[in-house]
Amino acid sequence: MGKRLFITYFITILAITVAWQAFSLVMGSMLLPGPWAVLQRLPAEVSQSVFWEHAAASAWRISAGLALAFIIAVPLGLLLGGNRRLDRIFEPLIYLSYPIPKIVILPIILLIFGLGDGGKIALITLIIVFQLLIPTRDAARTVDSAVIHSFRSLGGNRRQYYLHVVWPVAMPAVFSALRIGTGTAVAVLFFVESISTHRGLGLYLIDNWGRADYPAMFVGIIALSAIGIILYETFDFLEKKLCRWRNA
Repeated sequence: MGKRLFITYFITILAITVAWQAFSLVMGSMLLPGPWAVLQRLPAEVSQSVFWEHAAASAWRISAGLALAFIIAVPLGLLLGGNRRLDRIFEPLIYLSYPIPKIVILPIILLIFGLGDGGKIALITLIIVFQLLIPTRDAARTVDSAVIHSFRSLGGNRRQYYLHVVWPVAMPAVFSALRIGTGTAVAVLFFVESISTHRGLGLYLIDNWGRADYPAMFVGIIALSAIGIILYETFDFLEKKLCRWRNA
């Protein structure tokens, strides 16, 4: 499986590189530097400690946002999905608040949590919470009533019900939502780091773009993409390990 994944990534990166070079030739290297120019610039950028400070700040913010969203959304989604009465109470609130574009309340979040890491992590958390909450709740709802009756007849209590029935049923949906949420989190991270910050790959990208240093800008794009890929593959790996029955 590891070899197949490596080959898949290799072919994909090769195809992207060829397309990138073609667009660079059409548009001109001044507007779109080719992959070789970016590759030549890469060692100089990553050898600077400030680059790794930007990368570390971004990795911390996105990881903290995803972790907090998981801690908040997954237990709540399991609780609502496993309790129809409680779900009916909170359903209108979820449906009314979910369509609101959370990015537009960034000024309010920054006022509450400040311009530092707190505000940026809070916005990532708020957006990812809903992407985790709804799939988790919907997956928890799919527990068959016959399974519930059988579990109760065996003397299982409520804690055991959520731990041994609801959570295993919802787990694949949770990991799918985490993988999807990774892309959203990276996009939100770039946006929040381009506003009122001293460190982060979003700032690194905007700064190099403003100085027309496009090779360095593309190095930042590659670094930000690498964070997203690592998180995506981590969640995919965890799903394969923790949901082995799906591959049985």
